[in-house]
Amino acid sequence: MPEFAWRAASAGGQLVQGQTDAPSADVVLRQLRERGLTPIRVDEGGALAAGNLGAGGALARFGQSRRTPRGPVKPADVRTLTSELSIMLRAGLALDNALRVLIEMSAKPSLKTLLEGLLEDVKGGAPFSRALATHHELFGDFYINMVRSGEASGKMSQVLERLVAHMERLRALRESVISATLYPAILLCVAVLSLTVMLALVVPQFQKLFADMGDALPLPTRILMALDNGFRHYGLFIGAALVAAGWLAWRWFATPEGRTWWQARVLSLPVIGRLQYQYQLMLFARALGTLLGNGVPLLTALHIATETVGNDNLRQALAKMTPLVKEGGRMVRAMQATQAFEPLAINLVRVGEETGRIGPMMNELAEVLDRNVETGIRRALTLLEPVMILALGVLIACIIVSILLGVLSINDLAK
Repeated sequence: MPEFAWRAASAGGQLVQGQTDAPSADVVLRQLRERGLTPIRVDEGGALAAGNLGAGGALARFGQSRRTPRGPVKPADVRTLTSELSIMLRAGLALDNALRVLIEMSAKPSLKTLLEGLLEDVKGGAPFSRALATHHELFGDFYINMVRSGEASGKMSQVLERLVAHMERLRALRESVISATLYPAILLCVAVLSLTVMLALVVPQFQKLFADMGDALPLPTRILMALDNGFRHYGLFIGAALVAAGWLAWRWFATPEGRTWWQARVLSLPVIGRLQYQYQLMLFARALGTLLGNGVPLLTALHIATETVGNDNLRQALAKMTPLVKEGGRMVRAMQATQAFEPLAINLVRVGEETGRIGPMMNELAEVLDRNVETGIRRALTLLEPVMILALGVLIACIIVSILLGVLSINDLAK
């Protein structure tokens, strides 16, 4: 019979753990619930060794890495926190007890401090949403208002589940983009390294051979020799100038004026602009659909969803919707006034208004845009890879041909 290591929370908020022989994980879960415990984790094979009882009656924290995680609280920490809190609330644990369990489970000092602050506020009588609002830069309007709607409806665990699903979808999209761009990035590094080696090691070997020929060398060879001389004598200065220019550009793009200018240029690019446009609208539609589906009023949901859009130009266009709807206008009319939505989006929302299902229609729009973005990224990168390989081959071929032309010109002079 296999052995299972488990972790659970008691009704009093204490973390307990142990090992049990059982036919399956489902049997372990049932046994834990029969004992009045809230299962948090069950692993087969006894991989998580049980600890010893502490003074407070809880078992020592297990599964903690040998090296304590450091650094600030990250989005991944918030996602894990939300998932575990949802599980415990769904199992019937009170919010303050669930927070105590999370504090005991936490191995990261910054996360533990955050949870202790949230527990302190909740014990003082503040709603959970207000406690989260004191850490607005970490959770944001979307998260806080979703929790507020869960408090009003009494469905906190379901709300947290939706938040986890929302964050997981965004994480999956970001990781797919990063994975897709990894190979082109490697190709770019290889191209830069190859050209550097050619100019620094290969071409200088022919400098002495071509030194006395002057204008007798073919034009491509003279250009190559000039580039090589510039690279060897001024390469460090050119590199430093490029680094300084990049740093100054980064500083300017961090300003509101620079960010707005850059984002406008990105939207105007042929392929990337289209993908960025659809990605930002996907964020808006996903946030709006999730908020409306959770009972947040339309005007509040519109304002919050607009703030989730990262492109300043597009956000300014979407911000026109809120006052139009506030004046009594229909959602479709407000969308048409922004000139930011395609016919598919407008038709979906029109159907949603007629059927009273704007939230589900916005979620459907988000799914369509999500698929379009993923497909577009794959196609663009599939095209980019051979283009980069071809460009690298052409550059190296130009260097080799330029050297060969110079050698052949020497043979011609010798005749």
